[in-house]
Amino acid sequence: MSRRENNWPVALAFLAPNFLGFLAFMALPVLFSLVMAFTNWQMTENAPLEFVGFSNFADLLSDKRFWGFFGNTLYLMLGIPVSIAGSLFLAVILHQRLRGVVLFRTMFYLPTITSGVALFILWKAIFNPEFGPLNNMLNALFDALRLQATAPEWLLSVAWAKPAIMIMGIWTAVGGTNMLLYLAGLSNVPPELYEAAQLDGAGKWALFRHVTWPQLGPTTFFIVVMSAIGGLQGGFEQARVMTGGGPAESTITLGYYIYQKGFEEYQLGYASTIAWVMFIIIFVMTLINWKFGRSAFAMEV
Repeated sequence: MSRRENNWPVALAFLAPNFLGFLAFMALPVLFSLVMAFTNWQMTENAPLEFVGFSNFADLLSDKRFWGFFGNTLYLMLGIPVSIAGSLFLAVILHQRLRGVVLFRTMFYLPTITSGVALFILWKAIFNPEFGPLNNMLNALFDALRLQATAPEWLLSVAWAKPAIMIMGIWTAVGGTNMLLYLAGLSNVPPELYEAAQLDGAGKWALFRHVTWPQLGPTTFFIVVMSAIGGLQGGFEQARVMTGGGPAESTITLGYYIYQKGFEEYQLGYASTIAWVMFIIIFVMTLINWKFGRSAFAMEV
């Protein structure tokens, strides 16, 4: 028996903590939540625990609040294309040989590593309709232009609460991980492609259109898929900290609805059903992106 074959118990010993942690904190809870989705489990003494089959799923399909919150989730995802385009634009600029470019990259990435709760509290103050700096600037602008208009109430308004959260999300995402991914993708573009295109008389826009953008196809495809998954799962922290789900439940997303059902109304079975339906939606959308997105972002040859 070789020495390599004798080392497998040692390898298992090193892998065991990670594997056991995965079982304890990932695999078993996921399977447990799947079982819970088929029960009427409630953290109260009102009803005994029973297996209800697909009753929770049938109730969910007729739940108007669920579909309304799904609409809120999709609405907030409308900012994803803007944030991706902004990340690409910023990456192209920061890829140039500029003085202090490392400092600028760090500054733009800083919101990503800042505590989410602290960031949301800061933006809540910015959107304050009475003393927030945003409304102060808007009112000063309206006065300078002699316009008979008032600044929005932002988080206190049904019409403006979701756009406000979307604006904050775009600001946070533009200089975040997507920017770093695009910077890495730009670094991998072969310089000879630019040289060949320039010899053919290509300008800056032609270089971007026919060289840079096609070469960034795989990176863009990955960013689109991950952003869609994150958008469907997100929205909880923003709603919890900034609006509490209001006004009139206009900022409640599917993630926040799971929290409401599970930890405010103590309907753990129904909350698990929502989580698994959300998983199915994410899985289907990911398959659609994988099927049609790969060809859409394929590199030109």
